[in-house]
Amino acid sequence: MTGSTVGSVSRDAIEGKYLDEPALHRLRAGQRLQMDHYGRRLPFACLGASGVVQDFVELDGPAAGRRFEVIDASGGYASACLGAGSEVAARALQRAVGEVGYVTDEVVSGERSELLLQLFGPDGLWSEAFPGSDYHVSGRNSGSEGLELALRLVLESRFDRRRLRPAAGGGKRDTILAFEGAWHGWTSGLLPALNRRHYRIGLPATAEAGDYGVRVEHLPFGRPELFEDFLGRAGDRLLAVVIEPIQGDAGILQPPPGYLRRVAELTARSGAFLIADEVLTFAKTGAFFAMVDEQGPIPTDVTVIGKSLGMGVLSTSMVIARRGLSVRSSGAVATSDLRPVTCAVIRDGIGHLVETGLVWRAAELGQTLTERLRDVVLAFPEVYSEVRGTGVMQGVELTEQAASRLPALRDQLIRAGVYVEFMAGAGRRSHGLRYVHPTMRIAPPLIIQPAEVDAMIDRIRAGTAGFQASA
Repeated sequence: MTGSTVGSVSRDAIEGKYLDEPALHRLRAGQRLQMDHYGRRLPFACLGASGVVQDFVELDGPAAGRRFEVIDASGGYASACLGAGSEVAARALQRAVGEVGYVTDEVVSGERSELLLQLFGPDGLWSEAFPGSDYHVSGRNSGSEGLELALRLVLESRFDRRRLRPAAGGGKRDTILAFEGAWHGWTSGLLPALNRRHYRIGLPATAEAGDYGVRVEHLPFGRPELFEDFLGRAGDRLLAVVIEPIQGDAGILQPPPGYLRRVAELTARSGAFLIADEVLTFAKTGAFFAMVDEQGPIPTDVTVIGKSLGMGVLSTSMVIARRGLSVRSSGAVATSDLRPVTCAVIRDGIGHLVETGLVWRAAELGQTLTERLRDVVLAFPEVYSEVRGTGVMQGVELTEQAASRLPALRDQLIRAGVYVEFMAGAGRRSHGLRYVHPTMRIAPPLIIQPAEVDAMIDRIRAGTAGFQASA
């Protein structure tokens, strides 16, 4: 690929160039100062980016200082839908800082009002699924914080705010149902929703006893008969169901047709609340929301969106909840609740996604990605076992043998010029369902072009071949 141009960065611009030792020293020093959340630091640094192309440098080893071009197949943890250097995002930030102010949600903001009316008002972009007469909205810093607020909303429904005691009959609803392999965030309130001992052990557990006790149960995702059986056993105790329309960290697991609507209908019939975690799926599946089928939007009581909502320049989330769900006075005030600057970025970014058709283009792009990734799996059956996904949410599951050498595979892929991330997979599941191994997530920015897709696939092939050769 020497001499090729991908995106707006020519490989010739950095091919064969090396960073000097003082600059490398500063990068390594900065890396040591940052807390390591992964248990293993990648031996690379990014010096800049444009579109979906990043300028990387090796930090260690015999090639330390080597600069090379990398195509971003990760999208900044699937958040940078407009890629790097977006003029749309830059103009939105400039407009916001210069014009819209910084008031909190205690004071009405013109920018906030315009955003919410354009999305949820009469004839709003999302009013079919979330009419403003039935829903209200809050903002948070991240998807995790958004899911925390969603849980808080359903827990507060059991509380008598005037008397400051449990609401009549509220204590009977003490069960939250989540799904095996799900990922809803790191925060303490969300950990019980993860059926992963690694993340929960040694940390405070949810209290199950007492007036405000809560217990969490887990079921396999995508099995309607198991969900129906659970409701038959414990439906009268069910407070809420928390569900991803497509399971992300579990390995891009998609439910069978009709499953999501059936879950929604049965949850409503049981008297429980349905919380949809669309933090990852937002704007990636060929539509803004994945809680939809051929009949239209699937009703939810709370929907949380994030990641791409911040257009890759802000970390933010939005909690869309039925008006009957709220919290005690000042009990969920947040410094960051839909600040005008955030609203300006969301407003301009969504306008751009609609005007350019990038959201809907993702469906066609996903078909191409699935086909090309299947060819990769066929070419490397010792490394990859299966492709799953839709739109720009694609997962390539590793074989058990390759999973044991995952760090080496990732390094080879990056050195071949493609930045990917790997999800944990669903692991062991109950009811005889097969083990799901770690899965490579392909979630590039929506702006990726056909030539960049071709180059990305070529580099995945090259990196995988290098990984096999190094075994």
